[in-house]
Amino acid sequence: MAPDTDFHRYEPRLGHGLPHDPFNAIVGPRPIGWISTRSSAGRLNLAPYSFFNAFNYVPPIVGFASIGHKDTLRNIEETGEFVWNLATHGLAEAMNQTSAAVPPEVSEFELAGLTPEPSLSVRPPRVRESPVGFECRRTQILQLQGTDGVPVPTWLVLGEVVHVHIARRLLPNGVYDTAQAGHLLRGGGAADYFTVGPEQLLRMVRPR
Repeated sequence: MAPDTDFHRYEPRLGHGLPHDPFNAIVGPRPIGWISTRSSAGRLNLAPYSFFNAFNYVPPIVGFASIGHKDTLRNIEETGEFVWNLATHGLAEAMNQTSAAVPPEVSEFELAGLTPEPSLSVRPPRVRESPVGFECRRTQILQLQGTDGVPVPTWLVLGEVVHVHIARRLLPNGVYDTAQAGHLLRGGGAADYFTVGPEQLLRMVRPR
């Protein structure tokens, strides 16, 4: 049988053999987990996480994965609270600034010129400039492991949304307008991001 040249095939454990790992480009674009936290000592932290999504309706549960035991994870372990802030096209540069590797005593809010807005149900502030915020309380923190049962240095953080903030301009006729919000999404390349606009809208009604 002639070799199949139409597909690039590989076993992840042996390496992908490409200039850039395609895994997170294929599973994407993904919403960004722009997470604000406050340490038990009161220090603020704001950082973007490229592995983020929603996992349940009632109660609403969101989660993100921290690759490495970072300040955000430590703060949530200490306080049990965090806020997810919607990253939009207009906030792209500010969001990118908050990804800088800085010491815990440096506030990414100040670094990116953002305003910490007091939350209503949790202690960490939300980003005032962001049009949507989810105040969350930690429900679970799970360290991931491979099929061999060996833990990997990645932690999945899950939280229940206990308070929601939505800019009224994004609720025409009471329906959230994803396209108008300009969601910023993470692609797979080293610097690839995408946005959502009206041209991407496709409406389909579920079969009954």
